[in-house]
Amino acid sequence: MSTLALKGPYWVTVRQYRRTLWLAGGLVVLALAVIGGLRIWDAQTPDVYVQDGYQVPSHDNRGYATLRWAMEYFSMGVVLLPLLVGAFVAGPLIARELESGTYKLSLTQSISPARWLGSKLLTSTAAAVGATLLLMAVYALGWVRVGGSSELHWADRGSYEATGTVLVAYVLLAVAVGALVGLLIRRTLVAMAVTGGVVGLVLLILGARRWDFLPVTTITGPADAESTVLTMPEHGLLMEQGLISASGERWPGWFCSSEPVPAIDGSCLPQEPIAAQYLDYHPGSHFWPTQLIETGIVLALAALALFAAFRVLRARHP
Repeated sequence: MSTLALKGPYWVTVRQYRRTLWLAGGLVVLALAVIGGLRIWDAQTPDVYVQDGYQVPSHDNRGYATLRWAMEYFSMGVVLLPLLVGAFVAGPLIARELESGTYKLSLTQSISPARWLGSKLLTSTAAAVGATLLLMAVYALGWVRVGGSSELHWADRGSYEATGTVLVAYVLLAVAVGALVGLLIRRTLVAMAVTGGVVGLVLLILGARRWDFLPVTTITGPADAESTVLTMPEHGLLMEQGLISASGERWPGWFCSSEPVPAIDGSCLPQEPIAAQYLDYHPGSHFWPTQLIETGIVLALAALALFAAFRVLRARHP
């Protein structure tokens, strides 16, 4: 990032953390080199054809296998990105200056406390969002080849975040929470740990509840000796599958047998007769509505944290 066009506290912030910015840029370049190189290696072995002209990667294509392995680890790194951003903002960017008292020098340069904090947040937000968008672009480069394969389903952790809008929202939340925690705690290491814990908790909670935002699609079928187990449509996300009793009660899971329909053998089924089988799933069309709902929730939390950060700053430095 060039510092020539920046002035005042923005230039100071970029200059002060230029090594971190260079490191972030280096990580983006490294990711591009790895994923791009593996895509080139993968292209050296043509796909093979199976029935109905459907193409699949050759078993001899080590480039494809390595690309899938790299994308799985890339997915894990994507989930951790907001935690790293939040920890940096809370610790080195805010808490360390408050802890050491160096922020007082900035306040003597005709800069208000609000402008001091705003310049740091704007600079860190621009850098974090820019790096995030570039990493998402690199992820998409690999995703177009391996997306939908094992461990890389559109609803899997990491893949879900990196292919939608929620990752940027979580990064913005991390910046806001980091600023608030840094102002409240004013101790570098403690602020970093607390911010990582708060952002991680939000990731866990919303990640566990995101598939409750929209109602599932349910398909049912008979459960008799001539029936087969219901199958989910292609690209869907299975939520629950089981049996329906004569009274309408649901019993998730197959009770004793993996045969076509367990109701054939009632020896280990509930005493009440089985009326049907059911399958709940989210179709692929639920991806973007779920993304937008979760993004809105995360951005609202980020706005609240940012508002609280400036209120704390105003209370301590009127």
